[in-house]
Amino acid sequence: MLDETSAQLSDFTQRYCNYWQEKHQSAPQNEFLLGVDSPCLIGTYDNYITWQPHLFSRPKNLDAVSNGVDLLLQPSVVAFYGTQYAAEMPAIFEELPLTLLQAWNDEDFTLLQQNLVAHLVMKRRLKHSPTLFIGTTEDDSTIISVENLSGNVVLELLGKQQHKVLAPSLSDFLQRLVPRSRLLS
Repeated sequence: MLDETSAQLSDFTQRYCNYWQEKHQSAPQNEFLLGVDSPCLIGTYDNYITWQPHLFSRPKNLDAVSNGVDLLLQPSVVAFYGTQYAAEMPAIFEELPLTLLQAWNDEDFTLLQQNLVAHLVMKRRLKHSPTLFIGTTEDDSTIISVENLSGNVVLELLGKQQHKVLAPSLSDFLQRLVPRSRLLS
């Protein structure tokens, strides 16, 4: 499962980079990461940076999250966040616009782990089944998550127990994603 998720994430990231090259004749661009160092950084311009994914030489783990909430984490999410550094990647899943989250550098990876712990603590306080976020949507109250027990990818309405299942696995979800871009101003 780990290898399959990592492979599908790498495949989607390559499709995303190819999409940018074909549509904009450029590597992927991001205006929010201007001035933030990363092994992904290719170029810096007045209003944006260009980037490419940077695979980890050894897979990273989410032990800090697992230990922080005393929970064995869904292996597919460990593979998802433990494969590479990259910028967030806008995509579409069956007409649903979303942004796939990734860590940009070591500091961002640490912040990501802290946010995952906070999310899991909130779920525990609400007495909800644990989920691990992997993306955002245009609606601030809705995120893309993976159910920790089943591995289903779900559309999660924050604060609610019920979720809409989008895909039976993270690997399947990544395979079905279609890259999109936000044009930078």
